[in-house]
Amino acid sequence: MKYFITAILLFMLTACAPASTPTVEPAPVAATVVPPTDAPTPSATATATSIPTSSPTATPIPFVESLKATVTADLLSCRYGPGPEYLYLFALKKGANIKLIGRTDGNSWLLVENEPQRCWVHSKFLKISGDQQTLKPMYPDGYKIPVSPYYSPTTVLSAVRDVKDKNRVTVTWIAIPLTAGDQEDENMFIYIIEVWRCEGGKLIFDPLASNYPVITFVDEAGCSTPSHGRVFFQEKHGYAGPAEIPWPDR
Repeated sequence: MKYFITAILLFMLTACAPASTPTVEPAPVAATVVPPTDAPTPSATATATSIPTSSPTATPIPFVESLKATVTADLLSCRYGPGPEYLYLFALKKGANIKLIGRTDGNSWLLVENEPQRCWVHSKFLKISGDQQTLKPMYPDGYKIPVSPYYSPTTVLSAVRDVKDKNRVTVTWIAIPLTAGDQEDENMFIYIIEVWRCEGGKLIFDPLASNYPVITFVDEAGCSTPSHGRVFFQEKHGYAGPAEIPWPDR
């Protein structure tokens, strides 16, 4: 599916690794707006002699405790959260052997065992011994991003669907001023908007970013699990929040 990315007064940028340690990872997403594309629905022809049968039940894949992996990028960012928008922890060198202990349920970021501070990498830049889907989903319930000791959470003001296009959702919240010196670098976004949104009948985890207290994204109908989301304020010491998004009805 071709993506068209829009947002109100947003800045897009690449992953925020320090200039002295260039890293490889997917570009950050300032906002996601994807025109809905309906997948073709298989047709079925009923006959007078057809006999209803129960649908086969998919056998769940058993979870494993961990998987071994090797870094294939020259330098790979390992971040405090599962996406290129989150704060940078350090870079892994090409050929580094790591231990994966979890994943997100909705995108391709994997949790690295790195005690005392675990971190997240994108699976695209790893050679994994095994199936990453056998790792247990660890976000948001099994992993917490570091809490900012200096800021309070924002408050979500509204979450509304577009009158003409019900798939488009716009969320606004109260702005929080960032104190000078609390920015990791000039590329850091100050708001992280985590949304679990419906697309093509599947619930997708989408960490979005903004420097302004507003964002627009697509949330379609057709998912069995309700869409939801939350807003964090991000500064170099950690995250304030979250402020839960009151999800709009259709």
